[in-house]
Amino acid sequence: MMIETDRLFIREFTPEMAGDVCRNSLDDDNRRFVPDEVFETEEEARDAIAFLMSQYGKTEGPLTYPVFTKNGGENIGYVQAAPLGDGTWEIGYHIAKEHTGNGYATEAVRAFLPVAAEMIGTDAIYGVCLSANAVSRQVLEKCGFVPVFEGTGEYQGEAREIYKSVWRR
Repeated sequence: MMIETDRLFIREFTPEMAGDVCRNSLDDDNRRFVPDEVFETEEEARDAIAFLMSQYGKTEGPLTYPVFTKNGGENIGYVQAAPLGDGTWEIGYHIAKEHTGNGYATEAVRAFLPVAAEMIGTDAIYGVCLSANAVSRQVLEKCGFVPVFEGTGEYQGEAREIYKSVWRR
C-alpha cells in the first residue's frame, strides 16, 4: 500500500524502521495520551512492527502504516485503523512532537480514511480521544468527523473522559 499527498507518503512498515518508531513514540504527548504505544527500546519497536506487518492483507486489524515526509523522507509518525471490538473501527494517528503544528496529522488522516474504509469494508470509522486532547479533537473535526458522544467511557482499559466522533464516506 502506498498513499501520496502533497507533502507525505504513507506506506507499509519494514523491520528497519524500528529506530524511528522507537524515537517517535517517546515524546510526552504519546506517553500522556496513548501510553500503550510507547516503545522504550528498539527491540520493543521491532516486535511491534513485526506484529503490525503480520496484519497486512487481513481485516482483523490493526492496520497501521508509517507516515514519511516527501521532503527528506523522514518517518514522522503513523496512521491506523484499529478494531474497537464491536464490529466498528477507529482511526489512530501520531505525529512526533518535533513535527506537530504543521498539519501533517490532518493531511495523513484525510488521505488514509477512504483507503482504510475500503480495505476493511466499512462506511464509518470512529475517532476516540481523551476529552482533554484538544489537538486530536481538532484533527478529527478538520477531517470531517462528527461528534457522537462526550463523557465518561472506556479508554486504554480505564474509565476516562472521552470524546467520540464518526466519519462516514
